[in-house]
Amino acid sequence: MALTTNCRTNPKEQASVQNSFPDVVELNVGGQVYYTRHSTLVNNPNSLLGKLFSSKKEASNDLARDPKGRYFIDRDGFLFRYVLDFLRDRQVVLPDHFPEKGRLRKEAEYFQLPDLVKLLSPEDIKQSPDDFFHSDYEDGSLGSDHRQCPPPSLVPADRKSGFITVGYRGSCTTARESQGDAKFRRVPRILICGRVALAKEVFGETLNESRDPDRTPDRYTSRFYLKFKHLERSFDMLSECGFQMVACNSSVTASVVNQHTEDKVWSSYTEYVFYRKSHL
Repeated sequence: MALTTNCRTNPKEQASVQNSFPDVVELNVGGQVYYTRHSTLVNNPNSLLGKLFSSKKEASNDLARDPKGRYFIDRDGFLFRYVLDFLRDRQVVLPDHFPEKGRLRKEAEYFQLPDLVKLLSPEDIKQSPDDFFHSDYEDGSLGSDHRQCPPPSLVPADRKSGFITVGYRGSCTTARESQGDAKFRRVPRILICGRVALAKEVFGETLNESRDPDRTPDRYTSRFYLKFKHLERSFDMLSECGFQMVACNSSVTASVVNQHTEDKVWSSYTEYVFYRKSHL
């Protein structure tokens, strides 16, 4: 999905002022590190970034720095990549089933980029059912109730059917004398298996693809996992997208921690299989 604007800045205006910033600027945006040219940041002089990094001001007087000396901006680090794309190319190419368009529009408003805001506004682009979804993975206190589902009238008739498997591992340590002494460990991660396109549709930006990157939507994966650790939240997200649980299984193993006390570590692996029928 490509969004484009024809707005241009005058390069002579940028070249007319001596640059007091380095040519390559290192940024820390919400914990995400970016390297970009100074000319990119001031490509739109009327934007917030254009004002903050203007060559007419001192480079470091009123800009926050992180412990490594990077310029720090307290905004969404994941969405900032699209802000930079817009400043570079005057267009934004969004991935399929992009669930963060509303939040990206808020970022565009914050950075004072009215052309990007206009491109992301519902009245200027055709709205799809995916636009009604937005994730909340940055805030662990939020649940899937904050994701607004598309009304039934907007659900596409050719919505794909398929299976998604949710798996997780858990463990606890128990003593021989009392099960009440069990020490439970947190679920380390929730694994997602299935067709890539379906996984991205359901979980959007809460999906971590680092273990299986650059996989095309028509292929399958068993190495994705979620950025949150609430199993019920993943169930809610699947339910909101029309999936129903059709099967589950679990296995448990035990290993002795201390042969003198017979303390054991119990490990379990559980899978839940969800299926969605096609509307065709």
